[in-house]
Amino acid sequence: MKKVIISCLLFCFGWISAGAVDLNKENRDPKYVESIVNRSQKIVDQLGITDKKVAQEVCYTIANRYFELNDIYEVRDAKVQKVKDSGLTGNTKAETLKAAEDEKDGALYRSHFAFPANLSLFLNEKQIEAVKDGMTYGVVKVTYEATLDMIPTLKEDEKAQIYAWLVEAREFALDAENSNKKHAAFGKYKGRINNYLAKRGYDLTKEREAWYKRVKARGGSL
Repeated sequence: MKKVIISCLLFCFGWISAGAVDLNKENRDPKYVESIVNRSQKIVDQLGITDKKVAQEVCYTIANRYFELNDIYEVRDAKVQKVKDSGLTGNTKAETLKAAEDEKDGALYRSHFAFPANLSLFLNEKQIEAVKDGMTYGVVKVTYEATLDMIPTLKEDEKAQIYAWLVEAREFALDAENSNKKHAAFGKYKGRINNYLAKRGYDLTKEREAWYKRVKARGGSL
């Protein structure tokens, strides 16, 4: 009896199967859709998924997030333009523009947490992290490894703090509207990391110069 009840619950709540993911391509430029799907597929290709059906579901989930972000920012931009064209001035204009930004932020907040939840239907935590890295150009890994290479004397607690800030930056970058804004999100946290290291007594200018010499000596480039 207990097994029957559990089976019914699993069926009712959809826990037996994640179900099909529909690509949200309606009313979109086919070339844009193709570009986004190709971009998403490149991320999926790095996840080691052997089931082609699951791989497609993940690809569509990622692509849909790109579409959703685009839609959120397009709505914001349209409202901002409407305010600019309306002739509003002063506090009324400022409040109306702020309302558009607040609405955008609310939509991003909901989208931000829904995305990993949707991915979790198909992927484990490590794979979800890989998706996030793929959507943010691998900046976490590149920056973290470069910082450790530049300052080999970093203590374990310092390494942990640096990594935590980079992961936090990645969460903001995931919601950014374009590549420049994504890199800007990381740039803000890189500044925070530099300030943190300076307060910890590291001379970043000297560390960087010594690092450049080491990289050059081993035939590498920055």
